[in-house]
Amino acid sequence: MAVEYRGVTFPGYNKPIRTPKGPKKFAVLAKVGDKVRLIRFGDPDMSIKKDQPSRKKSYCARSSGIKGVDDKFSANYWSRKQWNC
Repeated sequence: MAVEYRGVTFPGYNKPIRTPKGPKKFAVLAKVGDKVRLIRFGDPDMSIKKDQPSRKKSYCARSSGIKGVDDKFSANYWSRKQWNC
């Protein structure tokens, strides 16, 4: 079920997409109950190195102390989900 939001087509709610020329690397249309928000996250100039165990371990440990670990409306939640933390 595709969802159109501000001229951008998303594959559905809570499914991240890459932003082709946006200010961030990924965007997700997050929906919790009746609330819907566009969340952008990720540095477009950095590569994701989640396949390297030491980098993944370091990122997951570092980001676990940041607010929003369990909040679907936070960039940290979606970034950690991409890293499989």
